[in-house]
Amino acid sequence: MASVMEMVAAAKAGIENLTPAEVAGEIGRGDVLVVDLREPGETAAGVLPGAVLAPRGMLEFHADPATPYHLDGFDPGRRVIVYCASGSRSALGAKSLQDLGYHDVAHLEGGFKAWSEQGHPVGVRPVGD
Repeated sequence: MASVMEMVAAAKAGIENLTPAEVAGEIGRGDVLVVDLREPGETAAGVLPGAVLAPRGMLEFHADPATPYHLDGFDPGRRVIVYCASGSRSALGAKSLQDLGYHDVAHLEGGFKAWSEQGHPVGVRPVGD
């Protein structure tokens, strides 16, 4: 049986891991779906600019257009960057999106913590919250 941290490490080995600076560059270029996987109560400190909230427990349902929980903006052909508080849930989430057929997906290594510690802009609320 694997531990959760072994699962996270395996996920990170098979996905694209981005630094906060790389994510900032992609947000600046536009047409990227930035997804905050944290729970609503975790977003009080802020969110990445333009992020949509899709808590980790609902990610697959929000990403799959065949479910009644599908959120606009999720499209397997679109660039998607996911993040969480520190990077573990987002690694698992990025892997899950790949399993759903998303081919251009990445996660923010170090999560919101790394983003804010490096002085990147923080929005007040996720889109749709």
